[in-house]
Amino acid sequence: MSPHAGEGPAPRPTDWNLPNALTVLRILLVPVYGVLLLHDDGSQPWWRFWAWVVFAVAAVTDGVDGKLARSRGEITNFGKIADPIADKALTGMAFIGLSMLGVIWWWVTVVILVREFGVTLLRFLVIRHGVMPAGRGGKLKTMLQTFSLGALTFPLWVLPLAELWRWAAYAVLGAALVVTVVSGVDYVFKAVRLRETSERTRRRRAARATGRAVPGATDTTVRVTEADATATTATTATTADSTPDAGQGATPAAAPDVVPKVTPKD
Repeated sequence: MSPHAGEGPAPRPTDWNLPNALTVLRILLVPVYGVLLLHDDGSQPWWRFWAWVVFAVAAVTDGVDGKLARSRGEITNFGKIADPIADKALTGMAFIGLSMLGVIWWWVTVVILVREFGVTLLRFLVIRHGVMPAGRGGKLKTMLQTFSLGALTFPLWVLPLAELWRWAAYAVLGAALVVTVVSGVDYVFKAVRLRETSERTRRRRAARATGRAVPGATDTTVRVTEADATATTATTATTADSTPDAGQGATPAAAPDVVPKVTPKD
């Protein structure tokens, strides 16, 4: 007998753990970052520098909390919900704040945020069919956004070759924009594929094919199914009546040549 035979299922991890604490910390750092970034219209190097420090700390926790949760077996429902919220809050604050300072064009911010929140909504819409895993495009998008936002938050004008650093930051931002849009389109195709090939969809199609009532089936489908069942019963009864009775040995009357036809209702 196994030494663990008498043990029950493993206890579920509590929400009070280190990975979730890092996620909550990232959420709390978002308004701090916003205040530091927008102080004095972002014109003071020291305030911009501390805004960059806060952004960097929050970005690091984004990579650490997930790894800790997986390695320690502390993946919770709270973490699954709070982690993407923290990510979107941080990047959203950075894009909006830098656009308010005139560092990033507003149309870039709108395109990226529509994609970010659109994909998040899409995940929730298809979650009953399965989970859409993050692809390589999504991970590359996150990395490019983080580097570009961090660079544009930093007071680049105090550095040597400031113009070169500024153009490098905008080049990374341009790459982030392209990857963000392309990966967003890819997620749409993934969602459609997931919905069409999920076990839930296959069961519904199989149920329709066999005539069983399924959620959302029309009343016409149910009436046709009942009529088919009636026709089957009538045929079975006719066949049974035409079978000889072994106990009496009498020769039964011949079965009718025409089986009554039951026409389904409209």
